[in-house]
Amino acid sequence: MAATLNALIIPVTPFQQNCTVMFDTETKHGVVVDPGGDIDHIREALEKNDIIFEAIWLTHGHIDHAGGAMELKEALGVEIIGPHKADKMLLDKLEDQAKMFGLPGTVRNVTPDRWLEEGETLSFAGHEFEVLHCPGHAPGHVVFFNREASFAHVGDVLFRGSIGRTDLPGGDHTTLIASIRNKLFPLGDDIGFICGHGPGGRIGEERRTNPFLT
Repeated sequence: MAATLNALIIPVTPFQQNCTVMFDTETKHGVVVDPGGDIDHIREALEKNDIIFEAIWLTHGHIDHAGGAMELKEALGVEIIGPHKADKMLLDKLEDQAKMFGLPGTVRNVTPDRWLEEGETLSFAGHEFEVLHCPGHAPGHVVFFNREASFAHVGDVLFRGSIGRTDLPGGDHTTLIASIRNKLFPLGDDIGFICGHGPGGRIGEERRTNPFLT
């Protein structure tokens, strides 16, 4: 990443989802991407690192990524931005998902303050991110790409050595592969990425070695 753009990963929920705090190392302004739960841990990390929290960005509407968004929004008084409106059906049923998985009652349905579309941009502290709509794992999944830093937050679209699940409601394998090949690969082999679970990597390494893509 560029010298002043940094990221802090906080694994949350029984799914060990990578809640990501992206922030500027000089101004300490930043955003939280995918606060799936364990909001006390997320707030503790923000306070420990003196981060001035500007917004919540959501990559998609699955419970492990969005389950704590409303609680964090109310605690800190900021907006929820994203994902694409195609995930409204998922965000409207988070409480049902929580019951199905036996998760605590802090999970609430999410109504974003702003939906995102392909080609829009988001920014904080001078760091600009392009929005890519990458369905397949979820209909409204978006990716956040910072061209200057050669960095992308890809959520659950792509993993190191794997790809996102497509057996969940709204998932489609062919659509997911097309999103990776047509949206992520053209960004360039040198692009580093953070994903929704596990370690990140580089686009080029996945293009060359990922068994689901070669």
